[in-house]
Amino acid sequence: MPEKGERSIGQLVTELTQELRTLFRQEIELFSVEMKEKMASAVKDAAAIGVGGVIIVTGYLVLIAAMVLGLATVMPAWGAALVVAAIFIATGAVLVLKGSKDLKQVELKPEKTAETLKETAKWVKTLRLPRSSRRQTGFASRSGIRKAI
Repeated sequence: MPEKGERSIGQLVTELTQELRTLFRQEIELFSVEMKEKMASAVKDAAAIGVGGVIIVTGYLVLIAAMVLGLATVMPAWGAALVVAAIFIATGAVLVLKGSKDLKQVELKPEKTAETLKETAKWVKTLRLPRSSRRQTGFASRSGIRKAI
């Protein structure tokens, strides 16, 4: 019997269980707060990337306009716009054709995963025992698993 100041094993186990629950809840809460902070930061960064992308595209369009205006000094403005547009259309078409050709050659089947799944299936089949030595439940015996491993 425990002395006056000592606690029983049951009390210690109960206290330990409560402490573990509290610790687990605090860890979950810390994780939640930390992830909220990180997500807020990621959203700000993503917004900055988006705004930066829009500004870059705007600058690119102004550059195209400058190219047209530069060519317009040696030819009519409509001709300069036509030449610049033709250059960009041709460049875009070449990139689209190359990308689609390369994409058709990509094999999307996860070959390594399929191979490891086949190996795992073969290994699992080796764990099975013949019908006559199986238990009533259908599970392999421990000795059968140890032999397979």
